[in-house]
Amino acid sequence: MSIPATARRCAFATSADHPSIQPDDAYLAASLQRLGVDPVVCVWNDPRVDWSAFDAVLIRTIWDYFKHHAAFLDWLDRLDRLGVPTINDSALLRWNSDKRYLLELARHDVPIIPTRLASAAELPGVLATMSGSLVIKPSISGGAWHTVRGSVGDAAFDAAVAKLPRELDYLVQPFVPEVVSAGEWSLLYFAGTFSHAVLKRPAAGDYRVQGEHGGSAVPAQPDAATLAAAAHALAAVAAIGHGDHAYVRVDGVISAGRFLIMELELIEPFLHLAAHPAAAERMALDVAGRIARARPPEHTPTTLGAH
Repeated sequence: MSIPATARRCAFATSADHPSIQPDDAYLAASLQRLGVDPVVCVWNDPRVDWSAFDAVLIRTIWDYFKHHAAFLDWLDRLDRLGVPTINDSALLRWNSDKRYLLELARHDVPIIPTRLASAAELPGVLATMSGSLVIKPSISGGAWHTVRGSVGDAAFDAAVAKLPRELDYLVQPFVPEVVSAGEWSLLYFAGTFSHAVLKRPAAGDYRVQGEHGGSAVPAQPDAATLAAAAHALAAVAAIGHGDHAYVRVDGVISAGRFLIMELELIEPFLHLAAHPAAAERMALDVAGRIARARPPEHTPTTLGAH
């Protein structure tokens, strides 16, 4: 589809390992084009990109940001200095990039999986006070990166913990068996409104639900209690000071009758849009509106940047 010369230009932020618009985002990109927004693929940490050439940066498949967290924060600072808005907002991205936000949610009465924060040096002491099957993951991570599961006192688990990178901080949580037996929920919201949900399950013999580890996802309809719990979590995010978002994926598990928040994905979640073209259209309409409000016509860039 041709793009009008007056179209707004939106950087579609990706990573070096996923440098193209992924199939799940294809209809979103096409919908933006129909609304006069040109989605230009840009690898987020490519030094050749002239970010000032864009009306906004839509954060999508930057699936390696947690491996380069300091550079990621520097990138957001640079975009702020340039006056180029990010979607979602850069302050929200910073907050959501470190999973210790879960502890802040808990202080706002949001049910989460019980979580302790520890440096690598503190892990042995923390584990000495715990029992049963545990999951340990970096507070800044994704895709089960440097995540280990095992039982306290098990030699293999102790060895895996000892090999974890020393420079990272970690979340220590009890393993929730319902992730395997009942599945993990992902609820998708656009502009604050619930859109659709999937139920994710790990492969046989595993506990990780991510597709790269053999996990699967099927469309599902959450019950009223689950929707209410997710809405409560998002209200807490608003109370903390991040009330506006274009998209969010609420991940959680139902355990002992309660929906426990596992993560709020506000940076680069897989949105399960391929099966929901109407949701892609709603998201595109919201994104186009955000760009128009943030960058009036007189501020539209005219210089073409490398991408």
